[in-house]
Amino acid sequence: MPPHHPDKSARYLSALQALKDEDRLRCLQPRVGLDFASNDYLALASAPRMKNAVLAALDLGTPVGAGGSRLLRGNCEEHERLEAEAAGFFGAESALFLGSGYAANFAVLTTLPQRGDLLVLDSLVHASIHEGARAGRAEFRVSAHNDPQSVDNTIRDWRAQGGTGRVWIVLESLYSMDGDFAPLEELVAIADRYDAFLIVDEAHATGVYGEHGRGLTAPFEGRENLLVVHTCGKALGAAGALVTASAVLRDFMVNRCRPFIFTTAPSPLMAVAVSEALVILREEPDRRERLINLIAFANREISRRGWRPSASQIIPYIVGDNARTMGLASALQARGFDVRGIRPPTVPAGTARLRISLTLNVSEDDVRALLDALAEETACEPQ
Repeated sequence: MPPHHPDKSARYLSALQALKDEDRLRCLQPRVGLDFASNDYLALASAPRMKNAVLAALDLGTPVGAGGSRLLRGNCEEHERLEAEAAGFFGAESALFLGSGYAANFAVLTTLPQRGDLLVLDSLVHASIHEGARAGRAEFRVSAHNDPQSVDNTIRDWRAQGGTGRVWIVLESLYSMDGDFAPLEELVAIADRYDAFLIVDEAHATGVYGEHGRGLTAPFEGRENLLVVHTCGKALGAAGALVTASAVLRDFMVNRCRPFIFTTAPSPLMAVAVSEALVILREEPDRRERLINLIAFANREISRRGWRPSASQIIPYIVGDNARTMGLASALQARGFDVRGIRPPTVPAGTARLRISLTLNVSEDDVRALLDALAEETACEPQ
């Protein structure tokens, strides 16, 4: 008989109960109601051109799966074609296609910064960046959010304490939960001053901002000290991520990046879909124009109600309390609006919020109706 142990699931049940007690227990919810929750900003995920490109590729014999890692038989012509097109589109020397934004951030941060180097992370960067920093070889420190002086001070303090390696400054160009933009020009200047590298996650800006949707880093792409992660599962309507960088950094990742080497390559069909999305960005600029107009409309409606507007398509409505946040989200969902509540640890403690996402899947009338519903629900809350 095997030895007797207490309930093997007890520790997990206890942890789940603790999350429930703190109003932080998560569950999967269906896609129901008007889309104010997705990152499908340009409504490309279900666009006919995207579907037709994938169907045409299937008809031509493109396999559904790659069948192996890129260094084995998984390197398909669709991957290489996308990488060449992406490098040209974004204005970079080279590009590398990976399975997701999370995988790309983790891969970059566990491969390129070396022992003795320093990573300086903005305090609000994606969880994948924090995970990559913790798992990597370099030391890392956190700077105040969107504060170039804090970045500068962090680097100077590290140098004063004897740090001699390379510095890597890591940020998002558009922050996913606050909807605010990074001071890119100032951070580029700091990187130049300290002979540092700049790693920019463009997840929520690619496709929406910059010429042809090239992102907020577009004016700086092609610099030797810049590496950019362009997520393909948001405004580009597909899946995966493109890392644009110098050819030397790309070659180093192909040779030394374990998350790239030891994983099956992304579906060649996703490479086809991303390629089509890049063409659509060039040929259908009205999509971006319509989204920018929708953002401006939403801000006028928000200001009219006395709330704080957002500079981007990401509108945080800060509630604070976890239970109240989820109650508001449920009330809006019951009225036909798919709005999700965001709680710690995704956001700092005490800043639970509704994350309202603007996409071309909704109209101005839909936005006005949502804001009216939110005003009514908050007016009905006990004070």
